[in-house]
Amino acid sequence: MEKNILEHGLNFNRRRFLSRLSLGLGSVALGSLLIPDLFTGAMEEAGLPPGIPDFAPKAKRVIYLFQNGAPSQLESFDYKPKLREMMGQELPPSIRAGQRLTGMTAGQSSFPLVGSYYDFKQYGQSRAWISDLFPHTAKVVDDICIIKSMHTEAINHDPALTFFQTGAQQGNRPSMGAWLSYGLGSENKNLPAFTVLLSRGKGNGQGVYSKLWTNGFLDSTHQGVQFSSGEDPVLYLKDPEGLNRFERRKMLDKLAEMNEMSYQEFNDPEITAKVQQYEMAYRMQTAVPEVTDISKEPDDIIKLYGPDCLVPGTFAANCLLARKLSENGVRFVQLYHQGWDQHGNLPNEMAGQAKDVDQASAALITDLKQRGLLDETLVIWGGEFGRTNYSQGAMTKDNYGRDHHPRCFSIWMAGGGIKPGVYGESDEFGYNIIKDPVHVNDFHATVLNQLGLNHEKLTFKHLGRRYRLTDVAGKVIKDIIA
Repeated sequence: MEKNILEHGLNFNRRRFLSRLSLGLGSVALGSLLIPDLFTGAMEEAGLPPGIPDFAPKAKRVIYLFQNGAPSQLESFDYKPKLREMMGQELPPSIRAGQRLTGMTAGQSSFPLVGSYYDFKQYGQSRAWISDLFPHTAKVVDDICIIKSMHTEAINHDPALTFFQTGAQQGNRPSMGAWLSYGLGSENKNLPAFTVLLSRGKGNGQGVYSKLWTNGFLDSTHQGVQFSSGEDPVLYLKDPEGLNRFERRKMLDKLAEMNEMSYQEFNDPEITAKVQQYEMAYRMQTAVPEVTDISKEPDDIIKLYGPDCLVPGTFAANCLLARKLSENGVRFVQLYHQGWDQHGNLPNEMAGQAKDVDQASAALITDLKQRGLLDETLVIWGGEFGRTNYSQGAMTKDNYGRDHHPRCFSIWMAGGGIKPGVYGESDEFGYNIIKDPVHVNDFHATVLNQLGLNHEKLTFKHLGRRYRLTDVAGKVIKDIIA
């Protein structure tokens, strides 16, 4: 008995304690006004947030359009005419300064500079330079913030991708969506707080794995739920054959009783987490078919996203679904679009990739804005690192490739209290950052900040250490906040 009490005490952490108790009569009064069920026990049952944010949030939810494989910043948002002027000439050793290379180009005897095959033009009030590959994005440039000074230590896909998604280059850490689910909970008791959508372009693809949307050492209720493009958006959601909804309810009630007995004996929080997952699946049986049905979307919305949005599993279809999930209270919607790994044949492959994503990405911004949702929804677009200013292997003006480049690359953010414009600057070769560097940890800190969370306080104790998404670094980029 004493052992059970001790184990129960160890599993009852600070966040759970504070989510159930007030710290004074003023907190009780305020909490009951803001969240009526805060102290009734109905809060957890409804899947609502475990606590109030650290401060007033500018965003309520996130849609992350991750371009897996690393799109070239030099053919998208970082215009470098110098590279065209010096086409075929050697990258000056003083610029590279002995910086790390991948195994794919470390053995090259020369590093010929190569300018973009595509032209750039300036758009919007910020006069931002945008490639001709992204004409639709150019139309919403006054709604986005282009960050041209991202950098990371990871130089290969798997650790770089894992770093962006979890804050660590190794696996078994909670993903960003899991941290937000843990810190803020869900806005809709009938849908998960964190969902994942996958699409693939025609270019060279890099794989994505479930470790990218894992809960890590957090409760399994915070793991991302993957939606598929098949007949069943969420696998194993339907009742087994021969079992009706009433019988399913009775089965779950009996299962909950048995799990409660196990919990009383072992005090394992994963037992209650499993019960919550069963209950969520039961509620999702009604909610998921409704939210994934696009048959009622008006013609102007279909035209906005393009005809591909009618094809399940495409990037356009996933962008439209992301909007529907987000407006229905899903806290974090993660899209992965594969095919951006252009080590060769870049001009041709990247054109196809850009065509896949440009219209739908811009449509998502427009759609959210006209619905009054952009201000409270943070949209992110970008990959795991950038591309070199020199060609990998042989090159011609219209056929070349670019290797991985973690030192300097571009992403964009929109909505959620982010100020439109251009932030950061690279050198004239597009190789090094010369103004306002933004590290992956800084990016994570800023995303959490927009959702009302202090990145240094959102922690979880595991194996004797307190972990957080930003590990032991990160600062909020205040200059991009409206």
